[in-house]
Amino acid sequence: MSTSYKAALLAEYALVAQVFSAPGRLMILEQLAQGERGVDTLAEKTSLSVANCSQHLQQLRRAGLVTSRRDGKAVIYRLTDAKTLDLMDLIRIVAERNRAQVAQILRGLSDGMDAPEPVSRADLAARLADGTVTLIDVRPADEFAAGHIPGALNVPLSELECLLPDLPPDAQVVAYCRGPYCVYAHQAVTALRKLGIDARRLEGGFPEWREDAVKCLRDGRLLNPDAAQHAV
Repeated sequence: MSTSYKAALLAEYALVAQVFSAPGRLMILEQLAQGERGVDTLAEKTSLSVANCSQHLQQLRRAGLVTSRRDGKAVIYRLTDAKTLDLMDLIRIVAERNRAQVAQILRGLSDGMDAPEPVSRADLAARLADGTVTLIDVRPADEFAAGHIPGALNVPLSELECLLPDLPPDAQVVAYCRGPYCVYAHQAVTALRKLGIDARRLEGGFPEWREDAVKCLRDGRLLNPDAAQHAV
């Protein structure tokens, strides 16, 4: 009996693991980590067809990773559990440690340069409180409007050079984007460092910061004095 129970458990665990095997589903999870999305928006954001996106969503829902609600005729999806973010980040960490190809791709994002160590969220909170950092959110404007780290400036990649006239000569810039799989922050840091700016990326992205803020609120603490309004 114990063997059959274990086999049943492993089958369930494998079902969850299998949904991470498709890049399209990872892109959908990344988008849902920013907030609720309808199928049309998800398809547009991920460059998937609506039909393909819907199929991926059904598999994610079957594994219990996403849930949905009705809004009129539209079906709106969201992540079921914030712990999915932790699992996505662990996949990234294991891949970076054990897949040489991942290191090569990341080095390519930095134009062959050694990327600086990312800034931790706790370190960023302290720097924001001291006013010693310029924080930029390089996600698209609609994602920034839906929620962002307080004090951040929305500066998409195509507008980075517009930021330069307003930066002091000794400015320290921290860039963030969607989370563990987003490459916008990598690209922003590389571009800014080429221009002589002291730039680093944030460890994680907006979803991870938001979850930290929620935890702090539950514990009666605030990661940032203004974090409450952007925590959920």
